[in-house]
Amino acid sequence: MTALAKWITHPDKVFWPEEGYTKLDLAHFYDAVFPKLQPHVQGRLLALERCPDGMRGECFFQKEAPKGLPAGTPTKLIHHQNRSVHYVVGGSRETQIALVNLGCIAVHVWESQADHPHQPDWVVFDIDPGTGEFAEAAKAGLLVKDALDALGVISFPKTSGGRGLHVFVPIQVGPGFDKALSFAEEFGRRLAAVHPDTLTTEQRLEARENRVYLDPFRNAFGATVAAPYSVRRREKAPFSAPLRWRDVSPSLVPSRFNLGNLEVRLAGSDPWQGFFDSRQALDKAMKALRRI
Repeated sequence: MTALAKWITHPDKVFWPEEGYTKLDLAHFYDAVFPKLQPHVQGRLLALERCPDGMRGECFFQKEAPKGLPAGTPTKLIHHQNRSVHYVVGGSRETQIALVNLGCIAVHVWESQADHPHQPDWVVFDIDPGTGEFAEAAKAGLLVKDALDALGVISFPKTSGGRGLHVFVPIQVGPGFDKALSFAEEFGRRLAAVHPDTLTTEQRLEARENRVYLDPFRNAFGATVAAPYSVRRREKAPFSAPLRWRDVSPSLVPSRFNLGNLEVRLAGSDPWQGFFDSRQALDKAMKALRRI
């Protein structure tokens, strides 16, 4: 047992039966990756997906900060239309390990931070291949990149940790979620109109016809996305891996980034270097989009 084990109840519980990874292995992952994870969760509102018995057990989402967190764990009261919720605020290693102890495999973050909850600081394009093949998501992601480049917008890709791709656009704090969602929706509609055989913004599954869905709704108030370096509840224990655009290829296998080879990923330079220095004006991007 390691020193970290004293903070984890049932540390030997197997969370991934096929691979043999335990709850303690998950804690060690987040402990090791935390310097890279921290900037993406610092001061940010979290939603909790709890899987007390691992990836094959029953899981449930919890927004309200649960009992069992360390004293002093930061929270933020957010008022929704029908209720108010005390959300956990990320940023400390102690909080992250405590969430693992509660069975949280993934780290789901808001697009905004606790000190400006109604103003996102990134826009996310969630690219979901209808065929279930990552190769199709990669091809669509490159189309998204080219279109954003044409607008003069800087973007950063990452694997979703599953079959899809996430494209992040860091933006300046100011516009509300309505404007972020409006930009994502209009951008998606226009791009799908140019590539109607491969891309779609249809919400109904039966209307997508195996095309790649450009989902804008991660940009709605209260919606979440898997943080960079978040482990996912999937076979092989993959994590959501930040990529350079030159790494985005139909031949990429997302599960190569997993609990068992983290050290290889940590050894290289940060694929998202410059992310937090690249905040862009959303209004400028929208004007550029509407000029096309």
